Amino acid sequence: MLFRMIRGVLFHQKGKMFLIALTIALGASLATGMLNVVLGVEEKVNKELKNYGANITVKPKDSSLLSDIYDVGEGAELSAAYLREDELGRLKTIFWAFNIVDFTPFLDTKVELSDGSTARMTGTWFNHHLDLPTGESLDAGVVGMRSWWDITEGRWLDEKDGDANTEIMAGTLLAVRMGWHAGDRVQLATAQGEQAVTIAGIYDAGGDEDEQIFATLDMVQLLTDRENKVASIEVSALTTPDNELARRAARNPAALSSRDYETWYCTAYVSAICYQIQEVITGSVASAVRKVAESEGTILDKTKLLMILITALSLIGSALGISNLVTASVMERSQEIGLLKAIGARDRSITGVVMTEILITALVGFAAGYLMGFGFAQLIGHSVFSSGIDMNPRVVPIVAGLIALVTIAGSLPAIRMVLRLRPAEVLHGGH
Repeated sequence: MLFRMIRGVLFHQKGKMFLIALTIALGASLATGMLNVVLGVEEKVNKELKNYGANITVKPKDSSLLSDIYDVGEGAELSAAYLREDELGRLKTIFWAFNIVDFTPFLDTKVELSDGSTARMTGTWFNHHLDLPTGESLDAGVVGMRSWWDITEGRWLDEKDGDANTEIMAGTLLAVRMGWHAGDRVQLATAQGEQAVTIAGIYDAGGDEDEQIFATLDMVQLLTDRENKVASIEVSALTTPDNELARRAARNPAALSSRDYETWYCTAYVSAICYQIQEVITGSVASAVRKVAESEGTILDKTKLLMILITALSLIGSALGISNLVTASVMERSQEIGLLKAIGARDRSITGVVMTEILITALVGFAAGYLMGFGFAQLIGHSVFSSGIDMNPRVVPIVAGLIALVTIAGSLPAIRMVLRLRPAEVLHGGH
């Protein structure tokens, strides 16, 4: 009997049941898509932000101490404070090696130009090929770390080119002042004498770097007699936003309990990655670029909050739509329900029939909505992050639970109507 009643409603009111299923499917699709993006967005947002610079700087410990004591400005040369270039491959041997996206060293010097003025020349890697202690290899350098630079003339300097150590890149402001163009041959005077170089390209960085010259690290090391030495390292790493544990660890890791220390060390907090870098680079101090690191956490939290709010609003909208549709369905069947009550059917039984009908419809809507949500998540992933979104298995029970709550909440007004319905009034009104 129960099965016949449910089947009769599903077929005789198929229009309304379809609209209820469609409403649930739309809510489920948006919830599925948004929750998958929320659970998978951290790594993708971090990767997007890594295109805009490093979030960790590594300097010699002595240099850092002197800078703190004497307030030495950035770019000032401290001849006794250097890191070793041959240790840079160790960055990819730490616990969070796979979170190290890119890194590059820097070594500065001053050169005299043809008009008698001086300019800062920075030696660095561009697309430097590095063989790692693990047996793997990679290409690292400013080509990836400064991807926002606009090459206005010429090209990026290519270290795989045999002439790379006789080429430079010049900032737009310096090039305009000196009248330089890509392909020009210019003379740079150093402590070792004059050096003739070719301008491979002119870049627009939008900052102080537009007044500088960039060359290969090998060239600057040779010109300054500082073989195997680097003044600093910039590291771009995927990190987890800081919490209270990360902030305590950043102040003093030794003060943590053994359990907290293990949790902190095995989580990709920026402070944990800095600590591990100091363990493998001799005489180094690694610190987070706070503006970048904090911005990453803030952007990530706000992105997640926005998506959760959109999901919540969509589910509320679905609940309201379900409420209207179920109420309309019950009103159309008021005489049938009144007759059932008149022949002795209990409110609990009638409520069970109505809820079973709605939950079956909700199940169909949920299944369709989940598949639609999968496509919705991929659309967001490819349009925003240029890559797909992995479907997280945790989303299935979460969305199923939310849809069940929304369906029950939306059905409550109709259930109240069923409970208040008086058989005599309904049947008398039907004559």
